[in-house]
Amino acid sequence: MSFRQFRKLNKGEFFVVFGDCAQGGADSNFTQFMSKTQSDIPLVFQMKGVAAQATPRIREALIWIKEQTGVRPAICLERNMGGSSEMQRLYDANINNDYTIYYTKGDDGKPTSKMGMNTDQATRPKMLGDWLVAFNNQSIKIYDEETISQHQSFIINSNNKPEADANTHDDAVMSCAGAFQLYQTENPIVPLKHNRSNTHNRLKLTI
Repeated sequence: MSFRQFRKLNKGEFFVVFGDCAQGGADSNFTQFMSKTQSDIPLVFQMKGVAAQATPRIREALIWIKEQTGVRPAICLERNMGGSSEMQRLYDANINNDYTIYYTKGDDGKPTSKMGMNTDQATRPKMLGDWLVAFNNQSIKIYDEETISQHQSFIINSNNKPEADANTHDDAVMSCAGAFQLYQTENPIVPLKHNRSNTHNRLKLTI
């Protein structure tokens, strides 16, 4: 199963969504759907393959969340591993304004023209440092067993770099760290009004 859902979504909830991208192999495309309203992660997405295969499923989930909550979620993918081009695909496909696109913040805290977020030597320490504090304080409730398991195997290596232990993965950890960056900075736009004429077009999320 690609999606794992742990509770019903509520009207008025605002979600910040971050995806850690993969380019095949053993890694997964891992996306955390974090509720800024409830301070938890009630929905996760995990899928093997390349980022381009994951994008349509993520977009489907974003539209479904908007329909369930009435609030446009904010979406960000890491720009590495094909994420930059996939952010462009999400932007181009957002013809009904179902979600908001995250733009990299500059040194002044204002959005730049770059969609998505870099996860590199410059940004990784802050992302993981902020998330470590939140995780240890249990500021965000996590239900997903795979996400919890990956946190338990996350270490500081001999080069003082935080990463997954040998033969383990950190996709879930990095996607949590990215989502928490959005949790701190992003806010909902204006809640959408229900359009009765579009009721028959509603999507169902395949869990």
